[in-house]
Amino acid sequence: MSAPAGAELGSKGAAARGVTRGARSTTGLGALWVAVVALLAFMPYLVSQADTSILLNFFVLLTMATMWNLLAGYAGMVSIGQQAFVGLGAYGVLVLADAGFNPVAAIPVAAVMCAAISLPISLLVFRLRGGYFAIATWVVADAASLVISSNSSIGGGTGKTVPGMSSLGPRAFEEVTYWAALAVVVVAVGLAYALLRSRLGLVLAAVRDNEVGARSAGARVATARRIVYLVAALGCGAAGALLAVSQLNVQPASVFGVQWSAEMIFVTMIGGIGTIEGPVLGTIVFFLLQQNLAHDGAWYLIIFGSLAVAIAIWAPRGLWGTATSRLRVQLFPVGYHVGRPRRTRDVVPEPPAAPPAASTT
Repeated sequence: MSAPAGAELGSKGAAARGVTRGARSTTGLGALWVAVVALLAFMPYLVSQADTSILLNFFVLLTMATMWNLLAGYAGMVSIGQQAFVGLGAYGVLVLADAGFNPVAAIPVAAVMCAAISLPISLLVFRLRGGYFAIATWVVADAASLVISSNSSIGGGTGKTVPGMSSLGPRAFEEVTYWAALAVVVVAVGLAYALLRSRLGLVLAAVRDNEVGARSAGARVATARRIVYLVAALGCGAAGALLAVSQLNVQPASVFGVQWSAEMIFVTMIGGIGTIEGPVLGTIVFFLLQQNLAHDGAWYLIIFGSLAVAIAIWAPRGLWGTATSRLRVQLFPVGYHVGRPRRTRDVVPEPPAAPPAASTT
């Protein structure tokens, strides 16, 4: 007996379309990124000291932007106070270095300290939503800056020099700080990619698109957001620790400056919020403009502002979001898409229709 028409149509529909996760294989992309990281690791031997310093600052900003993108682009939490953890990470290295730690070895310790501090902060700021949450994060950053500035043991408002790096020569110091920055940005991007490929990434995508729907489906929204908040604090703390090590001087006005959050937001919005590639592209654009326009005075800020307004109006998904919607290119595939399966075993067949019940007379 043939299957009912409805079952046949259902089977054909399942065969015609299927749900897949990002790219089928990331082996090629993985090899590409390994080659890129290997090339970047040799850059201190290939470029000048000035270019190495630019790359180090590039890695620091990219780390911050990746963390802010996790918050706003995936968890829907727009923070304008992430400089709080940048400053706390910098002062964490200073305190550990004063206690006898090697400043470079203190970077991950300072980052973990920032993540630990962010937990009680999250218990307060998570009570707020939208603009209130954003303002609350700014208040936290200002409060942290005031507390640090009033502590004379770590330099007060004038800051303090980070000890423990004087034994290195200029060349060795440049190489060590550069490789530390490269390691931090690789871990930051890799961690963001791993999180978004996990079940947590699905929850974040659901929360971003429809929080009420995600809650009704049983998603643990508060837990997912808190994890992302802790990870973002960890990454921004590591970026601040890198600033302390590379500059060898920590001042509250510098490390707690709101310009860090402004730059995070700018490069993420320019590149494309809600994508891992967006902050990478946005940071590249930012540094290209900065290096070519920094000597033009007010025009430097005018062009930056005009670019931000133009992209917000005509390309709200950012440069990468606009490009990938047309070219269908993903360097960090993390999402799901619906399309035709490539192998028949990708299709889950429907169970056969039950035979008709025997009639009794």
